Amino acid sequence: MDLPHHRPNVGVVLFHPDGRVWYGRRAGTPGPYNWQFPQGGVDEGEDYAAAARRELAEETGVTSVELLAEIQQWIAYDFPPDVPARPGHDWRGQKQKWFAFRFIGEETEIDLERHAEIEFDAWRWGRLDEAPGLIVPFKRAAYEQVVAAFAPLVI
Repeated sequence: MDLPHHRPNVGVVLFHPDGRVWYGRRAGTPGPYNWQFPQGGVDEGEDYAAAARRELAEETGVTSVELLAEIQQWIAYDFPPDVPARPGHDWRGQKQKWFAFRFIGEETEIDLERHAEIEFDAWRWGRLDEAPGLIVPFKRAAYEQVVAAFAPLVI
């Protein structure tokens, strides 16, 4: 599954040591479907795991993590007609490599304003199985795949 018209992307599920996962509320996005996991684009030639760590740090401030698992295949979704593609691109959607990390730092490390482009304006810990009901509907099937793949990591 190559999906040449889908933007390469990474997604991160950050696990608390007690098995809960990290959710961020998308800044400037009205509810109810405005909570999601950190995600972002992959730079040309960038290693996917490195991109996942970079995106996690940029969006949450979190760097104290250990890798738990990676989903090897792409998980893709299409943009609905009312969601504009990135300027200068004709992407139909995104294809994502997903990573699970365990948070091994202190919560004071979480800093939503670390990067100039603020992605989230609030955060919380929650259950992994909540994810499909929190995300915008066009990403729901992708989140269901992520939840199924990482469910064995929940303690």
